[in-house]
This record gives sequence, C-alpha cells and structure tokens, in this order.
Amino acid sequence: MYSYTRAESRQRGKLFRKGFRQALADNVDPVLERKIQAIDQSAAERGQRELNALHGVRDNDRNTVAQAKAAVRTASRDDKAAARQALRDAEQKLRRSERAVAKAERQ
Repeated sequence: MYSYTRAESRQRGKLFRKGFRQALADNVDPVLERKIQAIDQSAAERGQRELNALHGVRDNDRNTVAQAKAAVRTASRDDKAAARQALRDAEQKLRRSERAVAKAERQ
C-alpha cells in the first residue's frame, strides 16, 4: 500500500512528466528515476505503518466484541437490553474497521 502526501504526489507527477518528455527524446536522466523511487519508497513505508495501525484497531475491536458478548451472557435480566445494545455498537464498529482494512489492503 502506498500513502502519498499531497506534496509527494505533486512532485512525483512533475518528475514523471519530465521523465516522459525525456523518454520521447530518448535521453532519460537517471536522477529522475532515483527521485521517483525515493518518493515511492517513503510512501510505501508510510502505507505499511498505516496498514499496521489499521490491523491494530481491528484487533482491538474484535476484543471489544468478545467482551461485549461475554457481558450479554453474564448480564442480569434488567441489564440485558443495555448489554445487547453495547454488543450491536461494538459489532458495528468492528465492521467499519474491517472494511477500512480491506480497502487499504486492496490499494
């Protein structure tokens, strides 16, 4: 997963266009390629950190759902409705985090 900042996207676009023009003239400067590779590498590292953070959030949400299920099973009759609502909220939050992880992994 790549995670480019706006400045990196602009810079990479400029370098790509410049390299494209040079490629048409059959005279590509290797400095351009190294700069593009450096931008790609930093974006890949940033993307991996963000993906790891998303995995951590998803794991925490899974633990929260498990705790909410245990709370429903052990709740008294008076507290069962509140425990079920807490379980629904935790499951909703888990679905959102799983979708975010899936979307990030597709990129």
